[in-house]
Amino acid sequence: MSTADQWHVAWAAALDRLEADVDSAEALLNDEHMLRELPKFDPWNPPQGLGPLPIDLRPRADAVLRRQLEVASKVAAAMTSAAMHTLVLGKMSGDAKDPARPSYVDVAL
Repeated sequence: MSTADQWHVAWAAALDRLEADVDSAEALLNDEHMLRELPKFDPWNPPQGLGPLPIDLRPRADAVLRRQLEVASKVAAAMTSAAMHTLVLGKMSGDAKDPARPSYVDVAL
């Protein structure tokens, strides 16, 4: 296998790994994680000596980047939503510091 072929194969493998990571994140956002165990956290690190991206893999790399950015935005929104839900639930549940909260019911309706 020529050096150019090895270089291309190395980049294709790197993109395969990035796509798998994005697939896992998308599955978590789509609640598919409830059907299986959560994926093990394994951060991606670029392989040593990878060199510049082959030009024919540029469209694939751009697509992976777009998906990563979309997933990152959705994960941030999901985290914000979860934090807001936690805050609301905390206000609705009993508070040990102030157990006697007044409650009002409008019986005129």
